[in-house]
Amino acid sequence: MRVEHPAAFRFIINEDIYLLPDDKEQQSKKVVKVAEPAPISFNYLGNNQKKFLILTHYPDMEAIDVTHLTALEAILERKGYQQDDVAILNIARNAAGMEEIISYFSPERLLILGPKAIPAGMAEPQLNTLITTTPYRTLYSFCFYDMMDNKANKLTFWEQMKNL
Repeated sequence: MRVEHPAAFRFIINEDIYLLPDDKEQQSKKVVKVAEPAPISFNYLGNNQKKFLILTHYPDMEAIDVTHLTALEAILERKGYQQDDVAILNIARNAAGMEEIISYFSPERLLILGPKAIPAGMAEPQLNTLITTTPYRTLYSFCFYDMMDNKANKLTFWEQMKNL
């Protein structure tokens, strides 16, 4: 007998259908695939070779303003770092929270340049005070817009940066 419409089965077969023991085992062994979250990736400048993470906030740029990058590179050179030693992450272009950032980069040093560069999930640290109580050393300081034309801000930043 050939049935073309599935709803017709209830008129043709009116017996209850039971599963055999082997069928029950196969039914219980069905694997439900759980979708794994996509691995997090970040678009950042540098190679993070020395686990030094620098957080910036530049909504109109990929990582950091060119003149600010030149100033930052000069500061890093005085401390013995090169661009490959650090990771410069623009928070304005990466919406990840603090936990994701820390688990991805595993920093030993963290420099936050300006209040807008503080990632979601992180309490605002004390300005220009080196924090050593976390697993990584943290310095929250002025953004480069506030430092470029202000000698006092530059000096304050450099005094703390020497110890980071």
